[in-house]
Amino acid sequence: MTTTHASPAQAHTSLFAPAYRWATIGMVALVFLSAFEELAVTTVMPSVTADLDGRALYAVAFSATLAASIVGMVVAGAWADRRGPSRPLLTAVALFVLGLLVSGLAGEMSVFVAGRGLQGPGAGGLIVSLYVLVARVYAPVDHPMIFGAFAAAWVVPSMIGPSIAGAVAQVWSWHWVFLGVVMLALAAVGFVAPSLQATPQEQAPLRPGTGRRVALAVLVATGVAALDLVGHDRSGPLLLVGSVLALALVLLADRPLLPVGTLRLATGLPAVVAMRGVAMAAFAAADVYLPYLLQAHYGVAPWLSGMTLTLGAFGWAGSSQVQGRLGERLPDVRAMRIGAGLLLAGVGVAFIVVALQLPAFLVALAWISTGAGMGLVTSRASSFVLAASADGEQGSNSSAMTIADAVGSAISVAVAGIVFTALRGGAELGSFLGAIGFSAGLAALTVLATRRVAARTR
Repeated sequence: MTTTHASPAQAHTSLFAPAYRWATIGMVALVFLSAFEELAVTTVMPSVTADLDGRALYAVAFSATLAASIVGMVVAGAWADRRGPSRPLLTAVALFVLGLLVSGLAGEMSVFVAGRGLQGPGAGGLIVSLYVLVARVYAPVDHPMIFGAFAAAWVVPSMIGPSIAGAVAQVWSWHWVFLGVVMLALAAVGFVAPSLQATPQEQAPLRPGTGRRVALAVLVATGVAALDLVGHDRSGPLLLVGSVLALALVLLADRPLLPVGTLRLATGLPAVVAMRGVAMAAFAAADVYLPYLLQAHYGVAPWLSGMTLTLGAFGWAGSSQVQGRLGERLPDVRAMRIGAGLLLAGVGVAFIVVALQLPAFLVALAWISTGAGMGLVTSRASSFVLAASADGEQGSNSSAMTIADAVGSAISVAVAGIVFTALRGGAELGSFLGAIGFSAGLAALTVLATRRVAARTR
């Protein structure tokens, strides 16, 4: 494995310089649309299930996409290492668009879920292919800036996505929330096409064990879906036994898909992958319950409770922009350690606020810190992984990182749900304390994981 070192004298190039312009516009547009679709689906799902009489498949419509995305991550990573990122990216967008069409035209809930399942490999393959394309198009010194732009692409969807989706569903139909994204996705591909054409089509041999990795990804996806389903079941025996079995399947199948030593926080790249996965887990475990908490126990209006998540997105994007501008003046390892500290501070303060029943606005302020921590952690972990990867390893290492993100988030949300259900599922304040306390524990583990990262900065 090699580490790429940029010369200290190397100057930054603007993301909109001629060499980068269309790649930047196209890739940021694809990230924007992916974020918009994810947030929009959450908004219109009640309308979808009511219209298609599919309330029993509500959770499956979400878990199908997340689980299938893991398979897309592995396949796209191996494919990009072998042939370059162009074909995997185009295939991922095609699957994403096909899934949007199937879901948007669905007249039955089972067809809608099938469309969501098709979107999964597209969404997972899309992000991995974009990471590899970043490595091929942008100079290493500019990686923090483009990853900062990716983070910023989530802010506007978090502000306007739910409102636009709700308005479209109310004025026209929820179908157009899916169908309307199709044309925008095709336009985004048109912007990035020149960079794809300029990227060499490689002919590297297929890495040994690729078929086994795909099979393991299918097992992980199965376990993630099962864990999510049993996490929504309130019956004691099934909840306990099913959760343990599903979690065991995910961990056993996931281990070979990650860099050697990831689960034991081996120094360097494995610790970075593990740290980012745990950070995503900590963020997700609390993020899904904060609006519920504010509405149920503070009497905050639904639209206002969602502002907490928006403030977190602002913190995320803001810190991403700052780290991008600082570049090499803020080493990767130091940025990740600061980010982990901000994450722990934000979740910890939120826990204290809830425990002491302090004013609700303090939760929102705490979530700015949490988002800022995530902006530093995710942007610099991405830069570190690319810098620590040889040319033939960028796809597989990027897929490992995104798999850690997806699996960490899925496990934490499911476990937080189990804790939440066991503590009377929102009827008592203790159920929220349990979920947020679990998140705080994961945030503390994130801080510890950063201590295992070797000082291999660019």
